[in-house]
Amino acid sequence: MANVTVLNMNGEQVGNIDLNDAIFGIEANEHVMHLAVVQYLANQRQGTQSAKTRAEVRGGGRKPWRQKGTGRARQGSIRSPQWTGGGVVFAPKPRDYSFKLNKKVKRLALQSAFSTKAAAGQIIVLDELNLPEVKTKEMAKVIANIKCGKALFVMDGSNTNVMLSARNIPDVKTTSVSTVNVYDLLKYNTLVLTKDAVAKIEEVYA
Repeated sequence: MANVTVLNMNGEQVGNIDLNDAIFGIEANEHVMHLAVVQYLANQRQGTQSAKTRAEVRGGGRKPWRQKGTGRARQGSIRSPQWTGGGVVFAPKPRDYSFKLNKKVKRLALQSAFSTKAAAGQIIVLDELNLPEVKTKEMAKVIANIKCGKALFVMDGSNTNVMLSARNIPDVKTTSVSTVNVYDLLKYNTLVLTKDAVAKIEEVYA
């Protein structure tokens, strides 16, 4: 089992914690992590782009000139794609880009991402993360104390004060165990977990 130092919000060591090898100690599967990242990015797409085909562009009902005898190439409509103002060939239309992954594939991808962070020594565990009020300055102090830089903070549940205090800090994101995803785990250099979050992760993803 990987043994990680537990820090308090002042950056002081207050203990150690063993991380479950079933989640933080497996051999990372790069293929399933790639699938999870592709799925996340695809699901983020709005899919609202749209352009008109030649059938939808206004005008062009009359043949511009007769078929033969003019010396010019034959044309059937001034709204054909080769004309200025014509329709678009294979025009993009609103569509849903999202797709599903099997539950076991999702779980393996998350376990692989957690294990990648653990193997690289990029996990920081806090004994707790609570702020009495919404204050960006206080959250910035915590980040400076634990020296985490570009970091993803994962908590066991929704902590409104922490989330609101961190939202204006560059390169810092907060999330909960239930909404954590592989893309964010790989994007941020440091993964900051609370002790309660570690317990919940081991309960949910083991």
